[in-house]
Amino acid sequence: MTTRTKIQPVRVAALYKFARLDGFEVLRVPLAAFCREHGIKGTLLLAYEGINGTVAGGEEAIAALIDHIQAIEGLAGLEIKYSSAADMPFHRMKVRLKREIVTMGVDDLDPATSAGTYVAPADWNALISAADTVVIDTRNAYEVSIGTFRGAVDPKTASFREFPAWVQEHRDELEGRKVAMFCTGGIRCEKATAYVKSLGFSNVFHLKGGILKYLEDVPAEESLWQGECFVFDERVSVSHGLAEGDAELCRACRHPLTAEDRLSPKYTVGVSCPHCFDARSDEDRARYAERHRQVELAQARGGRRHIGS
Repeated sequence: MTTRTKIQPVRVAALYKFARLDGFEVLRVPLAAFCREHGIKGTLLLAYEGINGTVAGGEEAIAALIDHIQAIEGLAGLEIKYSSAADMPFHRMKVRLKREIVTMGVDDLDPATSAGTYVAPADWNALISAADTVVIDTRNAYEVSIGTFRGAVDPKTASFREFPAWVQEHRDELEGRKVAMFCTGGIRCEKATAYVKSLGFSNVFHLKGGILKYLEDVPAEESLWQGECFVFDERVSVSHGLAEGDAELCRACRHPLTAEDRLSPKYTVGVSCPHCFDARSDEDRARYAERHRQVELAQARGGRRHIGS
């Protein structure tokens, strides 16, 4: 009798913690070595303000890494969101030293002590449905394009560095209201609340665990989420229950694409999409087409997908 071994899905952990890490530089090499030894891939960022990243591997390996990180002074109590993937969603393991674990470009912010009020996913619907609440999506425009909360304001930022200027330009619209902010995993909106509070606002809230935790905890029939949530790996997006979504990535411009986007005459697999077609030349598209052809040839030979594909 032949026994079939069940293939286990890859465990994905999105984690962060704001904490003062004096001498954080010395953590890079040991962390990278630990991940390599356990077959873990993804990215971890280290800075004076804490740790941030998403990693993937076997369930036991990820559990060991979480224990290892939380044993580091100041990093107990990580904010972690778990999900799964059918295949390894990362190509390599990187541990990087940064000025900020999420780049806003504002000095003298300490989210560890000055962030807004956490709101659990179970309580989020009531807060954002209140008439005196303004709901702000702190993610970038390309992320918002495939999904967001009903009624949320999209600042249309290209990077998180643009968010402080947007707040300054719209602060009159926030006066006297509850300000509720959210992001993918909780880190950007946590830092955003610290910034908004530094401007003198007091009724500032953020979704604990971000969209990922909301999609995990809140049943689809009760959800105020519309669309899918962009994630920064080869899954591209997830939906309710953290199931892998239907979005695909334009390999020319890296913009997530909905099913509607892929029906556009400007969409060619690996070459162009409605978001980049008019910004690229025929020469660009010819180069992308050749790159895509090489990727397909490599896959046909059983090789790995090109990192930039």
